[in-house]
Amino acid sequence: MIESGGVRRKRSKERQGMGCATVLSRAQHGMEAPLVRVEADLSGGLPRFSIVGLAEAVVKESRDRVRAAIMNCNFTFPDGRVIVNLSPADLPKDGGRYDLPIALAILLASEQIPADSLRDCEFYGELSLHGEVQAIQGTLLAAVAAARVGHSIVVPLANVSEAALVTGCRIAIATSLPGVVTHAVGTKRCEIVIGSAPATIANVAADLSEVRGQEGAKRALEIAAAGAHSLLFVGPPGTGKSMLAQRLPGLLPLMTEEEALEVAAVRSVAGMPINTSQWRVRPFRSPHHSASSVALVGGGSNPRPGEISLAHHGVLFLDELPEYERTALEVLREPLETGVITISRAARQAEFPASFQFVAAMNPCPCGYLGDARGVCHCTADQVRRYRQRLSGPLIDRLDMHVEVLRMPHEMLRMPNVNAETSAVVASRVARVRELQFARQGCPNARLLTREVERLCSPTSRARHLLDQAANKFGFSARAYHRILKVARTIADIAEVEQIDTAQVSEALMLRKLDRS
Repeated sequence: MIESGGVRRKRSKERQGMGCATVLSRAQHGMEAPLVRVEADLSGGLPRFSIVGLAEAVVKESRDRVRAAIMNCNFTFPDGRVIVNLSPADLPKDGGRYDLPIALAILLASEQIPADSLRDCEFYGELSLHGEVQAIQGTLLAAVAAARVGHSIVVPLANVSEAALVTGCRIAIATSLPGVVTHAVGTKRCEIVIGSAPATIANVAADLSEVRGQEGAKRALEIAAAGAHSLLFVGPPGTGKSMLAQRLPGLLPLMTEEEALEVAAVRSVAGMPINTSQWRVRPFRSPHHSASSVALVGGGSNPRPGEISLAHHGVLFLDELPEYERTALEVLREPLETGVITISRAARQAEFPASFQFVAAMNPCPCGYLGDARGVCHCTADQVRRYRQRLSGPLIDRLDMHVEVLRMPHEMLRMPNVNAETSAVVASRVARVRELQFARQGCPNARLLTREVERLCSPTSRARHLLDQAANKFGFSARAYHRILKVARTIADIAEVEQIDTAQVSEALMLRKLDRS
C-alpha cells in the first residue's frame, strides 16, 4: 500500500489489475465546505458503475458523464465493477462538482495516473461528455477551507477569479480532463494562480449632499451609521425617505478583508456574480415588497441564502414596509436579534450569516398624506389603524429609531445646496465613532448585550429619571428601554461625551416616533 497526502493507492497480488484510490474534494453545506474523500475501488465481476455516499440525483447522473468523458479523452474505462464512495457517508452530496475528482480517482485506481501525483490537492469541476471542465457553484468556500489547511486546488477556468479572492490560495486552472492528467503526470503543467485580495475600491455610493433639507433625518442617518442601529423612516410620498436610505452605505466604514470574503462567499453560495470593483464596499439590498418570506430569509429543499444573508455586513432596505406580507416581516425578528438564520428542512439544515443593518420606510397612512400640510388625507381612522397594524408590535419594538420625514418647501429644492455636508465628511465622523466603540467594547453599540448595556450605557441620575418618566408614560417594553439607552450612547459618542445625560436621552426619545403616537 502507498499512502501520500491526498492520494492513496493499495495493491495486492491477489487483485492484479485492480486497485483503490482516493482524491480530495469538498462539499457545500450552508456556509461550510466539509472535506469529501472520493474513493474509487475496482474489482472483478460483471461490469457495473456505482456511486454511494448519500449522493443526490445530480451526483449519481455523473456516472454517464464520467464514463463518456474518460472514453472520449482516449483513456480506458476499467472493465469489471467500479464503486465510487463519497466519504463521509452521512454528508449530503449535491451538484456536478464531483465529476472531475471521480474521473481522476478511477484513473488513479486503474494506474493511468501515477499514485503520488495528486498529493495535497483538491479537485472541483463538472465534466462535459468530451472532457471539458465546466464551472460549479460555491468555489470560494472551498478555496477558503483549502487554503486554511495548506492544500492547492484545481478549479475550472470560469471559477478562477472567484477562488483567487482568497489570499495565498494556490490555484491550478483546469480546462479539460487530459489537461489535468498531463498536469498530474508532469508532462505539461496547468497554469497556476496565487490568490490575492483585490485592491480597495473607494465607496462610490450616492452622496448625502444630494438630499435637500431634511436635517433631522440626516442626523438620524448619521446616528444609525455610527452605532449600526436599525431605522424606520415615516413620512408622505416624495419626501426623500428612499434617497436617505440609499445613502447609508456611503456613510459606513469599508469592510475588512475577512468581512468582504464572508460577503463574497454568500454570493458564491447563492450562485450570484462577485463584483470585485466593489470589493470591501458594504452591500445594499432592496427587495420588492412582493418578496416572500423564503426570498427574504432563504430556503428551498437545498437551502440557499435569502436577502438578509445577501445583505450580511451591509444594509437591508425595505421600502413601503406595511405592503410586505405579514409572515415575511415576522421572520425578520429572530435574525435582527441574533445575526444568523437557520433554515431547517426535513432532510437537512443550514445556517447562514445575517448580520445586517435594517432600514425601512413607510407612509403614515394608506394614501400617504396623513399630517401632510400640502396633501389632503382621505383615510378614515379605522383605515389608518388597520394600515399600521400590518406591522406587529414585536417587530416595531426591535427597531431602534422611528424617524418622521416631513415634506420640504418647494423653494428649498431650487436653492443652491452649497453648505450641505458630503457623505465623506459624515463618514469620517462615523469612522471615528466606530473606532471608539470597537476599542471600548469590540462591537457597535447596537450589538451590545444586556449586561453590557447596564455597564456601558449608564446615564446620569437626571437622565435616568427622564427616561423612567417616558417609559411609564408611553409604556416602553424592556427591549425598547435598552434600545433607547444604546441610541443615547451613540449620540454621546458622536458628541465625545463620556456619560449619557438628559440631552442624549431626550434626543434618543425623540427618535422613537411610533412609541409616542
